[in-house]
Amino acid sequence: MAAHALTALLSGSALAHDAPGGGEGAKVALVYDRKLPNVPGKSKKGVFVEYAPGGFAEGHTHPASAFIYATVPDGAIRSQVNDGPVTVYSADESFSELPGDRHGVSENASKTKPAKLLAVFVVDTAEQESTFPIGKSASRANLQIG
Repeated sequence: MAAHALTALLSGSALAHDAPGGGEGAKVALVYDRKLPNVPGKSKKGVFVEYAPGGFAEGHTHPASAFIYATVPDGAIRSQVNDGPVTVYSADESFSELPGDRHGVSENASKTKPAKLLAVFVVDTAEQESTFPIGKSASRANLQIG
């Protein structure tokens, strides 16, 4: 399956690092960053997140310009966007986030198995941050994407 091939390719990324200031057991890597040639000022950026068993990311928002498509290539992710229901997304399932959405829950649904998430952002090219802790200033970012 293509998602599993992508997981194998991305899981060994040298760009992976612990998500600073938010969460435990989550490694994040920028895996794609390209300007959109037909949409001046916009870029597409791919962020790969590996959650250890029981791993999570603190509640966060994304840049005001960000449209996000997220897919789960392996494992299961528990997620909540805005005041919607907490939903578990299993391998090969996906969800999206719109500019201004709050991502209150982002965690591995399993305490015993790892899980992976690929988030694709369409965002202002000048934007260097991908997440901001909920309730904190946008100038205090969790994760740089550029």
